[in-house]
Amino acid sequence: MAEHTYRVTVRGRFTDLDEAGRARLLAAADRHDVLTNGFSDEGALSYDRSLDFFSFRVQLRAEVEATDRRVCDRGLVLAARAVEAYGVDFRDLRATATDVDLIKVRRR
Repeated sequence: MAEHTYRVTVRGRFTDLDEAGRARLLAAADRHDVLTNGFSDEGALSYDRSLDFFSFRVQLRAEVEATDRRVCDRGLVLAARAVEAYGVDFRDLRATATDVDLIKVRRR
């Protein structure tokens, strides 16, 4: 079966932040700017200083699936690990995937 490249976006919310968790996130906020973190093979966590919502973007290679569910599940696991690395809780994770190999580029 052929492999394609998928771009997975996971969105969620921080929850029950204590002062220590808030301080850890704020200390790293400049490295997690929403406008500068794009898709990468390692994944990129993005959030702003309000510490409410976050996104995680990752580019994955996977066998072409009839559904993107398996790719989204992989993205959810990676996003959870990225947030948990800061010792904070989250909720409402949801993921979407785009098969980059199926995107048609129109040339002028």
